[in-house]
Amino acid sequence: MTSTEPVTGRPLRIGIGGIGIESSTFCPHRSTTDDFRQSRGQELLDRYAWTRPDSDLARLGGPVEWVPLLHATSLPGGPVEAESYLTLKDELVTRVRRAGPLDGLVYDIHGAMSVVGLTDAEADLTEAVRAALDSAGTPDGGSRPMISAAMDLHGNVSRRFAEPVDLLTAHRLAPHEDAWETRERAARNLVRCLREGRRPHRAWVQVPVLLPGEKTSTRLEPATSLYASLAGIEELPGILDAALWVGYAWADEPRCRAAVVVTGDDAGRAAAEAEGLARRYWAARRDFAFVGPTGSADECIEKAVASDRRPFLISDSGDNPTAGGAGDLAYMLARLLANDTVRSGRVTAVHPGITDPVAVAQCFAAGVGAEVTLSVGGKVDTGHGGPYELTGTVEALQRATDRQDRAEGGAYDRGVGMAAVRVGGLTLILVARRKPFHTLADFLGPAEGGLGIDPRTYDLVVVKIGYLEPELYDMAADWLLALTPGGVDQDLHRLGHHRVERPLYPFDEDAYEDGAGPDLTATALAPLAP
Repeated sequence: MTSTEPVTGRPLRIGIGGIGIESSTFCPHRSTTDDFRQSRGQELLDRYAWTRPDSDLARLGGPVEWVPLLHATSLPGGPVEAESYLTLKDELVTRVRRAGPLDGLVYDIHGAMSVVGLTDAEADLTEAVRAALDSAGTPDGGSRPMISAAMDLHGNVSRRFAEPVDLLTAHRLAPHEDAWETRERAARNLVRCLREGRRPHRAWVQVPVLLPGEKTSTRLEPATSLYASLAGIEELPGILDAALWVGYAWADEPRCRAAVVVTGDDAGRAAAEAEGLARRYWAARRDFAFVGPTGSADECIEKAVASDRRPFLISDSGDNPTAGGAGDLAYMLARLLANDTVRSGRVTAVHPGITDPVAVAQCFAAGVGAEVTLSVGGKVDTGHGGPYELTGTVEALQRATDRQDRAEGGAYDRGVGMAAVRVGGLTLILVARRKPFHTLADFLGPAEGGLGIDPRTYDLVVVKIGYLEPELYDMAADWLLALTPGGVDQDLHRLGHHRVERPLYPFDEDAYEDGAGPDLTATALAPLAP
């Protein structure tokens, strides 16, 4: 550990900001500034419970003045357009510089942002933020400001990104039920280090494994035990934090792979623990399995139709907008309506939320109860069957509202316009903007003017999602994960990665079989000079 003078006798000045999105480079959708919820001022501070004056972070040595900068977060999607990225980056960097001297920054990001023209967007952003933070200095003109990053475990951690960051931590649950706890841990670690004058060592190691989130859920082993071990590691003397990233499987960039960072005052112990965790992850690579039973779209539909368990949920995983899919593929729609039991109405199904603003507008023009002929989906992601032609009855309409919430760990739902269309036994929910369906409220809508569709009353619920979020998981009498095509295809071999560093499991299944295995020696990232 490099020691500096503790900050005592005055409030800490700590900025909060960041840009967060995960971006599939295999998705033809392009993300722009319009996709990001942008928070500034008091609205930004109100995102976090620990910024309140009565927060117990003040008990770690005194009050904290939280300085809101810019926080921008988006539903996952395709790569961010370069101009939009530069707009957000320039504002964040400018706000850091103009905030005046800061003791530190809580850096609230995701870690899997791709930007058109860049290969490591988070490294590019972080280097600029670090330069601006350093140029502003600290309130007492002493130690260098510290950066504490809170990340998604599906982020990527290159050395170039990690080097300018003093403290790194990540979610420990997938689904991410601990997203807000992660942000608080990042803030708490930062406050503690500043108050105690600590500059911890960081031990970093990448693991040549790249698996989709649906194979690394902490609901199942070996992820359950691997992630449960992190709390024990950070309780060891000389250790402050331990983090494990599985990486982001749907970007084709050299940085995409698993990573471990252990932070602590004891450089030797941090390195030993990082290497041990990396070796356990490597040893378990073949033990990771899908979080639920899988099959093709037709296989899943047939099994669900034949089952007597209701509601039976099916994940249309390849076009999951909360993993980076376009959300407009009609592939699963076509397979549902190709099933005679569904089409005839002997089995009922609801299938949200194909993105198609033109089709939604047609439904509004026709009105509830009208018959409409639509060309649905396949307009953004055109590579998997194109639009699907159907004729059905408009069942319900919901106009866009200004509703915002903290779903997706900070991403948001602007209350998009939606239309429900019935075709035989299928109710299709169309959305004017990309939108996840994770909760009952997503289906039912606001108290006035909502769709009023209760998924629990249908035989089948077919959602564009991967592993089920908690409310859907609790709702499901049974569940299957359909291995459908799309920008976040679970079958990574079908996508065509060619820029990732090789060898890399599972692309190189037999790599290292005849040798000692990959080099998992931790790289010691020395404490940033005070």
